[in-house]
Amino acid sequence: MYYTTLLIDLDDTLYPASNGLWQAIKERIRLYMRERLGIPAEVVPQLAERYWREYGTTLRGLQANYAIQTFDYLDYVHDVPLADYLSPNPALRAVLESIPARKYIFTNADAGHARRVLAHLQIEACFEGIVDILAVEPYCKPMPEAFEIAQRLAGEPDPRRCVMIDDLHHTTRAARARGLFALLYGQNGSHPDADATFNDWSLLPTLLNGRP
Repeated sequence: MYYTTLLIDLDDTLYPASNGLWQAIKERIRLYMRERLGIPAEVVPQLAERYWREYGTTLRGLQANYAIQTFDYLDYVHDVPLADYLSPNPALRAVLESIPARKYIFTNADAGHARRVLAHLQIEACFEGIVDILAVEPYCKPMPEAFEIAQRLAGEPDPRRCVMIDDLHHTTRAARARGLFALLYGQNGSHPDADATFNDWSLLPTLLNGRP
């Protein structure tokens, strides 16, 4: 099968989870809940996690239960010093450039954050576009509607010609159920919710070429 389109997650996928950036963003989410919404500190961690599990993102849970300003939230939680966590990754850029398929970021963050991350990694030229949390509103990954919108925006209606790369198995499970080729990043060995796993981007061309 020839793949025309790669949908690639951003945080903890284009950079390793061990670098601490996503943890810093999670702390900003919890701080927002305490400072902007006045939610008691002792319940914030559990509530943020519950919203993430029930709604797909903490943002969608807060939107459903509180009167929040979406842009204020997104600006607040992504206000972290990216240079402390990210640096140019020429090896990743070389891998992405070697794959002829169109590439789109598909993220539950916003496009502004995505562009800043791509700029720090120096891989922004590898992508034709960004499908962010605002583009798929009111949905988000792993909802099937979000995948439908992402495919439409990427110009590929046939899921069999799309690849989803994500670090979360519930996202790859949803992608696989829709018919996309689902790759779970950050793990080795087989996984029931993905067609394949990898933790080294240099393996990606082989994974894509190895499927009939």
